[in-house]
Amino acid sequence: MAYVITDACVKDFACVAECPSGAIAPAEGDAAAATVSQLFINPDDCIDCGSCASVCPATAIFSADELPADKADFAAKNAAYFG
Repeated sequence: MAYVITDACVKDFACVAECPSGAIAPAEGDAAAATVSQLFINPDDCIDCGSCASVCPATAIFSADELPADKADFAAKNAAYFG
């Protein structure tokens, strides 16, 4: 089960640096970083390690199976970013 970034994301990019699989985008400095309101996790590349969640200062990252009901649509939004 992949991790999911929600709208509480503050785009500090700590999660990008911590992700061992490179599943989080956009990276700091990418042109796309200025055009999105949050970062996204590719569910196909996420290895479910939780490293990103442990460094998130905004508590914006959840395991998909622990995603709050009011944030459930963010699983599809994360996947759609990579689609």
